[in-house]
Amino acid sequence: MAPVRGDGMRGLAVFISDIRNCKSKEAEVKRINKELANIRSKFKGDKTLDGYQKKKYVCKLLFIFLLGHDIDFGHMEAVNLLSSNKYSEKQIGYLFISVLVNTNSDLIRLIIQSIKNDLQSRNPVHVNLALQCIANIGSRDMAESFSNEIPKLLVSGDTMDVVKQSAALCLLRLFRSSPDIIPGGEWTSRIIHLLNDQHMGVVTAATSLIDALVKRNPDEYKGCVNLAVSRLSRIVTASYTDLQDYTYYFVPAPWLSVKLLRLLQNYNPVTEEAGVRARLNETLETILNKAQEPPKSKKVQHSNAKNAVLFEAINLIIHSDSEPNLLVRACNQLGQFLSNRETNLRYLALESMCHLATSEFSHEEVKKHQEVVILSMKMEKDVSVRQMAVDLLYAMCDRGNAEEIVQEMLNYLETADYSIREEMVLKVAILAEKYATDYTWYVDVILNLIRIAGDYVSEEVWYRVIQIVINREEVQGYAAKTVFEALQAPACHENMVKVGGYILGEFGNLIAGDSRSAPLVQFKLLHSKYHLCSPMTRALLLSTYIKFINLFPEIRTNIQEVFRQHSNLRSADAELQQRASEYLQLSIVASTDVLATVLEEMPSFPERESSILAVLKKKKPGRVPENEIRESKSPAPTSITQNNTHVNHNNKLNSNANADLLGLSTPPANNINNLSNSNNSALLDVLGDIYGNNNAAVYNTKKFLFKNNGVLFENEMLQIGVKSEFRQNLGRLGLFYGNKTQVPLTNFHPVLQWSAEEALKLNVQMKAVEPTLEAGAQIQQLLTAECIEDYADAPTIEISFRYNGTQQKFCIKLPLTVNKFFEPTEMNAESFFARWKNLSGEQQRAQKVFKAAQPLDLPGARNKLIGFGMQLLDQVDPNPDNMVCAGIIHTQSQQVGCLLRLEPNKQAQMFRLTIRASKETVTRVICDLLADQF
Repeated sequence: MAPVRGDGMRGLAVFISDIRNCKSKEAEVKRINKELANIRSKFKGDKTLDGYQKKKYVCKLLFIFLLGHDIDFGHMEAVNLLSSNKYSEKQIGYLFISVLVNTNSDLIRLIIQSIKNDLQSRNPVHVNLALQCIANIGSRDMAESFSNEIPKLLVSGDTMDVVKQSAALCLLRLFRSSPDIIPGGEWTSRIIHLLNDQHMGVVTAATSLIDALVKRNPDEYKGCVNLAVSRLSRIVTASYTDLQDYTYYFVPAPWLSVKLLRLLQNYNPVTEEAGVRARLNETLETILNKAQEPPKSKKVQHSNAKNAVLFEAINLIIHSDSEPNLLVRACNQLGQFLSNRETNLRYLALESMCHLATSEFSHEEVKKHQEVVILSMKMEKDVSVRQMAVDLLYAMCDRGNAEEIVQEMLNYLETADYSIREEMVLKVAILAEKYATDYTWYVDVILNLIRIAGDYVSEEVWYRVIQIVINREEVQGYAAKTVFEALQAPACHENMVKVGGYILGEFGNLIAGDSRSAPLVQFKLLHSKYHLCSPMTRALLLSTYIKFINLFPEIRTNIQEVFRQHSNLRSADAELQQRASEYLQLSIVASTDVLATVLEEMPSFPERESSILAVLKKKKPGRVPENEIRESKSPAPTSITQNNTHVNHNNKLNSNANADLLGLSTPPANNINNLSNSNNSALLDVLGDIYGNNNAAVYNTKKFLFKNNGVLFENEMLQIGVKSEFRQNLGRLGLFYGNKTQVPLTNFHPVLQWSAEEALKLNVQMKAVEPTLEAGAQIQQLLTAECIEDYADAPTIEISFRYNGTQQKFCIKLPLTVNKFFEPTEMNAESFFARWKNLSGEQQRAQKVFKAAQPLDLPGARNKLIGFGMQLLDQVDPNPDNMVCAGIIHTQSQQVGCLLRLEPNKQAQMFRLTIRASKETVTRVICDLLADQF
């Protein structure tokens, strides 16, 4: 064993050696227990322990704690060490307190008093130890206890520099947990003037503190700008020999320079004063000039420090976006880094140039590097650099180079990494639309996208091309001809079939004059793809066929034969059967004029903001430049006949895909088959309120008291949506499980948690689901419920699965409360109050008075009562502000009548809720459910 250094503590060294020599976990635990017993006896029995022995035993306790064992004694001895004058003993005491003492401990008062004593000490080492302990604990109690002492230490002229440093960092730590600790007024200027301190360490620590303060209150601390510019100028113009203690590999104070540059980026414009602005510009030019100088060292630390300051200076130049000369110089400097052999430098250069490309002053300068950036996209070994090159091409694109950049991105797309293909598809689609001078070019680009990367073309992209073709008459014939030719390829992606079916169904007549694209040829071409497609696409093709009957009456018999085949048992899909049957009858019964009216051409879509850009921003928040298309947005095109026919066929499959619970891609075909059978089709019209959810964990059980559809649970991995319906004592729920991750969730297993005793009151049956939930997919699970008699609780499901090899498990209450089985009941005032009076027994009524959760919202309360399931009775209560309701709970064994009265008190901001029912248990349950919900 190595000799023990310092002042010994041989006993600690021997104990650590014993632990390391243990052959098993049991031997280690035995040795630790023996040592704990020994320490406990020493602390209890030996009243003459000196500081050294206390320090040794406290060190042993710390070591045992670090091994993962709980320590429930020794705290008082550690506090006693704080009063020692020896550094080593005081240090161990503070270390123990920082690690092991809970902020709610009874000893906290003693600790605070000891810290205050040390803060008043003339020994700077003791003061620093106290400040470090305060920062390590960092609780609100600490902030409140030392809110006066620490700022005084920081700005006092008598405080040593080393203490000022610690005080600034300690104050920063407390500010993050308790922002109100920093005093205002005269303290503001005194803190700002720390930037002028002679000691560079104090300035560095103070800059970190001021940066945090500026982010919270920029106006109050605006005076820091002049001092920060002045200090930065002095550092940049100084020789590395002038700041020897703070020079890092020939770069003067690089960390402080970066902090000051970041501090200045909190203001825009940085300053209004011409003199200060000129000095700042001169400083930034000096930094750019130094970047051109030969390196003073070949070591990587030198180049890293030098480039750190340079890139932060460029960030400030981009942030200001007001000096054309500096922006152009920054762009040229970054252009040199594009061919640097250091991968990180190339990445950072591309990233900074993405921001420069959005400036009117430097956009043209960035375009000069287009060839190098295209080469980076194709040849870089690191996928993150290739990704950044794509981002830069997207940012530098304008009308002058759009066709060239889009073509290069299309060429690269065929061999691009799978991880960036979807984003590239979105960017190509956005650029093609934004800079299209000829929409035939736009149509060609989108069809090429589908051909090259059809799996990565989201619905928004092909919806968009449909909308543009429908809204622009001049491109309709070209689009029909082009998509007809694209469909002739032997291997044709399903998205191409969707676009082809939609466009030919609307505009196939524009190319029907050519014998090569005669009506029958178009029909046979589309129908040759039919058997390879998913049910959703087949449904769209059937809609195309009924359009063909209107456009081309001569092929009516061919199409009717297809409808007959799919309206019988040949088609196992209920939706397709229904659609084919209805279209067949429409083609037989309706006259030519009726058909022409019902199946007329789609009207133009309303112009809105582009939906593709919104998808891109959602995928890469913060990575999309702001100068994007803000023209029109295509609403998701519904089935061709959905808006134009009066056939009530409820396009369940399309609505399921277009309103996907997660906003992800269309579920795999097998999932669609599972979801679209006739038994659960009523649940497939997925939920309008799903959109707009973020990735934070959401668990919305309470809101389902007043609604049947919505998101029940959501976190970063899984989203669970609910759609339910109830009739008398029967209910049916559809649970939609959506995988939000990029990997499959395996061993996916929802289990109902509902005791046998409770099942006698509410019988719940749950169908099994597939054990694997694919990445980005969505599956549905159907539950049925039968209310046998009233009940108090709601069933729970336990969901378990494996994500990236880690087992996940959580429990969720189902929205199956007893109010779901209410039937609203109409009553007049006389009947209501007669019934109210009859239910006046002690056990038939329940009442609660509670404070409004927010300012009284009477319309909101009315809506909630309606959603609760009872009938809201207007003009029944003499007081118009009071709300009364009536309903009947249906169970298998009996029907339970229930009356409700909600009385608001506007002055007191309170509600009184009264429930009366013919059964005591129902009265209590309903009252408990509604209390505190308004």
